[in-house]
Amino acid sequence: MKITPRLSWFLFPAILLLASCANPSAPSAAAPAAVLVPASIPIWPNGAPGSEGRTSPEVVTMRTDPATPFSPPRTVPIITNINNPSITPFLPPADQATGAALVIAPGGGHSHLSVEHEGYDVARYLSAHGIACFVVKYRLSREPNSPYQLEVHSLMDVERAVRYVRAHAADWKVDPHRIGLMGFSAGGQLSLLTYTSYATPVPSTTDAIAQVDCRPDFVALMYPGGLTNPSAIPVSKDMPPAFLADAFDDPVSLNLAKFYVMLKTAGVRAELHIYDGGNEGFGMRPSTLPVSTWPDRFVAWMGAEGFLQKK
Repeated sequence: MKITPRLSWFLFPAILLLASCANPSAPSAAAPAAVLVPASIPIWPNGAPGSEGRTSPEVVTMRTDPATPFSPPRTVPIITNINNPSITPFLPPADQATGAALVIAPGGGHSHLSVEHEGYDVARYLSAHGIACFVVKYRLSREPNSPYQLEVHSLMDVERAVRYVRAHAADWKVDPHRIGLMGFSAGGQLSLLTYTSYATPVPSTTDAIAQVDCRPDFVALMYPGGLTNPSAIPVSKDMPPAFLADAFDDPVSLNLAKFYVMLKTAGVRAELHIYDGGNEGFGMRPSTLPVSTWPDRFVAWMGAEGFLQKK
């Protein structure tokens, strides 16, 4: 089945911060701008398992975050009430496309999705470097009165997003063997679960996409949740390469460093960045701190690992 992403666009009903992709060498540059977001594509065309009878649309709320030592005050969208999980594609220009793809899972404590600085901004920047990006909107297990479970519905949505992109790789001119997964905070927890347990069956449907492999070819875990006990996480030499990033002032960074040691001991190729400041949630924001250079480091890492070679 051929999938053609819709060409319709929608405009968030406010002025958003946009990390400029006109100058890919300066990911921290940002200016107020009206931001267009591509139309999303449902990853469960017949309805997501566990969402039966829940048809209310997702809710976009504009939230003002106060200034921090890391970034100025900003007004950003957050998304809640997700009953129809989807991916939002950000495709590179045809003459710049490398064939690599990345599914991006934003964070938000499983109660909302911080789709801008942990999703759309990242996708815009990386697509300008030839990487096809797909921001996944997954169901939220800790939203008030949520019927969803983290390791069932949320996890199956992230895994489904990887399966969906791989199943339709030809439609987006993506190499099915160069599809990665990047997750921030709560999305990082789901990415970590996918990374370490992709072979474990998760309740799903029996359609053709459910049979597609959800193993990512590489992962980027950005201050991931779910690392309270790294020693309990299964690690094997067959796991794909990993890019790990956090900030020193985020308590989770110590456990991320321990996880890196576990990967290295097992013989898994990995790169770890612990920045001096930025705290949990730095995402992609305007800043003069070194942490804002992580997108450049990630692109360089992908190149060094051979994922950006055009074929």
